[in-house]
Amino acid sequence: MGNTLGNNTLNSVADTAQGRPIAKRKKDTAADSARRTERLLFLRLTKPAKAGLLSLILPGGGQIYNHSYWKLPLVYGGVGAVTAAEFFYQARFKEYANSLDIWQTTGTNAKDTGPRSKLETSAANVNTGLIFYRSWRDRFIAYSLVVYGITALDAIVDAHLSDFDVSDDLSLQWHPTLIPMPSSLPMPGVALTLNLNSKRSTK
Repeated sequence: MGNTLGNNTLNSVADTAQGRPIAKRKKDTAADSARRTERLLFLRLTKPAKAGLLSLILPGGGQIYNHSYWKLPLVYGGVGAVTAAEFFYQARFKEYANSLDIWQTTGTNAKDTGPRSKLETSAANVNTGLIFYRSWRDRFIAYSLVVYGITALDAIVDAHLSDFDVSDDLSLQWHPTLIPMPSSLPMPGVALTLNLNSKRSTK
């Protein structure tokens, strides 16, 4: 009987030393396991997942969802720049591809109407230009994927951080407590609590 009471006392003290009683700890665990989700069409997603998916569907969608409107010029500026460059090099590649077909068919560039390719003096020169523009077009396709990924990652991180108060109103508190000892009675000590002011809903 005495050992049972002693163990219960030590367990209660251990939970108190951690800064919260058993009932509160179980309630927090249950809240974390049932994270609040939101609906997107027929899907149930957490807030970060929804922000990332919206960014992939529409550039800037995740930033709008997070109410980070000041980021939209950066998003559309980056996406617009790589998309414009991609179309530029694709147009040049197509021009030189048509020119090369003319050279291989007729042996001359007499029927070439391209503003740049018609100035080339041989099929070898046209092929060199074709390789150059194709290389840069492929690079900017890769760059566009990188920009898309960065915008989605930014939306996900922003959605995660929106659950926390990152203002200067952070607090470090201390209070006396009992520290359980393995072979003796609990000893007096000091417990420190850092409050990050989480705004995450437990409902």
